[in-house]
Amino acid sequence: MSVTDTMAGQGGDIVANRDRIPLLPCWQGPIQIALLKGGISNESYVVTDAAGRHAVRFGVDYPFHHVSRQRELMVARSAHAAGFGPEVRYAEPGVMVTAFLGAKTYGPEDVVANADAVARLLQQFHATMARHVSGSAYLFWPFHVVRDYALTLAAGGSRMVALLPDYVALAEELEQAQVPLPIIFGHNDLLPANILDDGERLWLIDFEYAGYSTAMFDLAGATSNAGFSDPASVDFLGHYLGRTPDPDFLKAFAAMQCASLLREAMWSMVSELHLNAPGADYVSYTDENLVRLEAALDRYRSLYGKTSR
Repeated sequence: MSVTDTMAGQGGDIVANRDRIPLLPCWQGPIQIALLKGGISNESYVVTDAAGRHAVRFGVDYPFHHVSRQRELMVARSAHAAGFGPEVRYAEPGVMVTAFLGAKTYGPEDVVANADAVARLLQQFHATMARHVSGSAYLFWPFHVVRDYALTLAAGGSRMVALLPDYVALAEELEQAQVPLPIIFGHNDLLPANILDDGERLWLIDFEYAGYSTAMFDLAGATSNAGFSDPASVDFLGHYLGRTPDPDFLKAFAAMQCASLLREAMWSMVSELHLNAPGADYVSYTDENLVRLEAALDRYRSLYGKTSR
């Protein structure tokens, strides 16, 4: 889901994709190809030609994850026009070629250390991206995603079927804790590795889940995925909001941090059924996120109790 797209299990494989690269009509002269490692759902390469270095990303639609490559391409082009993402240099069905930034890929510790810069990046992204996107408006609402994932998991005979009613009930509880916020165009997949630093500025990549939402999911995802402490999260919100968040906002934020981890865990459960990326261990990733969710939920309940409908 983070930095690379595999077609394994979706009608393609690494050998076929690598062999396809020299056939793309966008290269200038001889090319060198290197696999970009990392990530658990996508397959990408760095290609060097006479014009420089390029990132080549392979992927098909993932209906089970609400992923449309046509929409992703539109957002990637829009993000470049808005100044947030690398240039899209070529695209055809199943593949997208962008500028390779050669930037540092953030880890959790980098997001924590540069929290003010990340907060400003998100603030600017949320404030301006809607001016650049086109086509039908796509809504990303994490609580709907969780409910739809539950249907997919039930239909697919997931090993987690017995727990699905609990996950749906939890999502509805966390949804009740949300506060009204403006609709913005969000990234909606703020794992640390989707933030890059070229030494002068920050960039965003991987726009599979980008769409209209509220800022809360991006704020919660950026902090929960990077393992922010509670005081660091409050400071992060202050950088984003330009003020100290009020108690209702903090409760909604804490609930959305739990929702972010629940969605990530259920994303992995669905991936257990439908993806087969080389080297990816979806069962372990599911379990890892469930452990993190339990800890976040314990903190949330200790502060706010259980939200009743």
